[in-house]
Amino acid sequence: MTGLIVLIVVMDRIAKFLAALFLKDQMSYGLWPNVFHLTYTENTGAAFSILSSHTTLLAVFSFIMVVGLSYYLYRRKKEEASLLEQISLAFIIGGAIGNLYDRAILGYVIDFFDFRLINFAVFNVADSFITVGAILLVLSLILDEKKKKHQHDTTTQN
Repeated sequence: MTGLIVLIVVMDRIAKFLAALFLKDQMSYGLWPNVFHLTYTENTGAAFSILSSHTTLLAVFSFIMVVGLSYYLYRRKKEEASLLEQISLAFIIGGAIGNLYDRAILGYVIDFFDFRLINFAVFNVADSFITVGAILLVLSLILDEKKKKHQHDTTTQN
């Protein structure tokens, strides 16, 4: 899973580099006007600018989460966790490292995906991986629970 985590961080860094290079001096670039834009922003907070200007606190929290989730992934891998669970954790860790890098090095997170149809917060590649990873983790937990229940039901019938 280390390779997947590194790939996610690299994809995030490249996307943010390109956003800073091509979008920083523009107001916004409408790929689909009034629906989806590329809009460069520097977010000093978390999602939806929560805890704005508390970058150090968010960086420390992100670091703790990366270390904790990495240890959890290592432990779960040894316990032969499902591939889906391992991938979901790698997505979350990779995304968290991407945003942690920004907070630690730049003092803000570069966001640029601007989904305006529902007036959503501007986000980035790392945020996308964190979100998809969280959804996959919940799905993995549901599937694992169903599998355990099925195994329990099969065992008690025999």
